[in-house]
Amino acid sequence: MIEVKGMKTYKVQSYEDLSKMAAGVVVEEIKENPQAVLGLATGSTPIGLYEQLIRDYQQGKVSFKNVKTFNLDEYVGIHRSHPQSYYQFMRKHLFQSVDLSKNHIHIPNGQAEDPKKECERYEQLLQSQGPVDLQVLGLGVNGHIGFNEPGTSFHSRTHVVQLADSTREANARFFNSKEEVPKQAITVGIENIMESRQIVLLAYGENKQEAINRLLEGEVSESFPASILTQHPNVTVIYG
Repeated sequence: MIEVKGMKTYKVQSYEDLSKMAAGVVVEEIKENPQAVLGLATGSTPIGLYEQLIRDYQQGKVSFKNVKTFNLDEYVGIHRSHPQSYYQFMRKHLFQSVDLSKNHIHIPNGQAEDPKKECERYEQLLQSQGPVDLQVLGLGVNGHIGFNEPGTSFHSRTHVVQLADSTREANARFFNSKEEVPKQAITVGIENIMESRQIVLLAYGENKQEAINRLLEGEVSESFPASILTQHPNVTVIYG
């Protein structure tokens, strides 16, 4: 472990090691606070974390019964029943396999008639239930966290975002083509993320190496959203 501007950083040898270490952080948080509010991320990187959490639950090491979850984001314009909605992603990779109450699961409604009003609703919900005790984050190749693309204000709160071309390209593998990837998403803002008591950032693979290097260099700029994390008092970075 090395400290970079207050961040605890761990370089792991395998994706399995990353997933186990991240799960250990989450389980420890829930054991200390069984009513923890977890901020959850989607994408390919945290899948191993969720698989490990399911194993820990099945082995009686953790219960999600009193935990509340808030997802970072959701695509605009696709129904929660769509196989590529983040609601379905979370259901498939975690929710259906643990004892988490449906009433405790919160994900933005991408099908809302008025996405801006949906942002206001989700923001109010976060304020009433939060702050998030532990926020899980992935790292975009362009440094995005949540769907906060480069150029997003560090003071942003829950908002509708136009997805960057590189982000839509990266997510095209989950759809039949890039054209099918929605052009907008609802995401919690960078300020929301920074209000979390603890953050664990996960990144794995050669395509993330440049982004990790830039993060660890420590220069803070809105052109690289993840760089603000160096200003947070309790961030763990696990990468490989």
